[in-house]
Amino acid sequence: MLPQRRYSEIVRCLTRDGSASISVLTDQLQTSAATIRRDLISLERDGVLTRVRGGAVLNPAAELPFDYVADSGHDGKAAIAAAAAELVRDGEVLLLDIGTTVHQLAKHLHGRRITVVTSNLAVYDEFADDHAVELMLLGGLVRRNYRSMVGFLTEDALRQVRADRLFVSASGVARDGALMDDTVVEVPGKRAMLAAADRVVLLAEARKFPGAGLARVCGPEEIDVLVTNAGASRETLAVMREAGVEVREV
Repeated sequence: MLPQRRYSEIVRCLTRDGSASISVLTDQLQTSAATIRRDLISLERDGVLTRVRGGAVLNPAAELPFDYVADSGHDGKAAIAAAAAELVRDGEVLLLDIGTTVHQLAKHLHGRRITVVTSNLAVYDEFADDHAVELMLLGGLVRRNYRSMVGFLTEDALRQVRADRLFVSASGVARDGALMDDTVVEVPGKRAMLAAADRVVLLAEARKFPGAGLARVCGPEEIDVLVTNAGASRETLAVMREAGVEVREV
């Protein structure tokens, strides 16, 4: 089992039970105690959990690993991604943001004659062997836990490119239609992506309407299209439509 997958399973166990012993995790993941100890050290370094004698407990405010987030709400994300893929035209230059729904979108774009610019390492892995797709990976500091790249190198690189379309994600959409994000270090990169794209498509599950976040990324007037699934707040969607956003529900 790959390390990222083990991390996801460890977090899943801790989320369910609050804590877990090394012996329980060893049995569940069918691996050695030494491997589990190394995984716990890595996850503690990333702030996901706290090691205690013989095991670990989940940190309440932890940012969860990419693979764990990817597994949650999979059907809704897949439907949104499939609908978003229909917007893409051959020959376009696409900016793909971080996030698990954006990664799902990438799975629908294999074999397309497009250029993909991204800071999303999961998207990079998706296209690494697809020679139909011209792939440009933005530089920066690697956030291993969430498989993304951030920092001044990422932002500088974005100032050198122009994309036809940006597919962006968010932690939540506020009642006034503003995009919000809980991970402050990602916000400057998102804003740089917005500035580099001719059209902006927001991919957001219904559970994010209305949502919250620590930092405001942009207002609804900077979004051209929203793709979401059934169940989003009607009031928030109405606000976005009033701001000129094309709302597509799947």
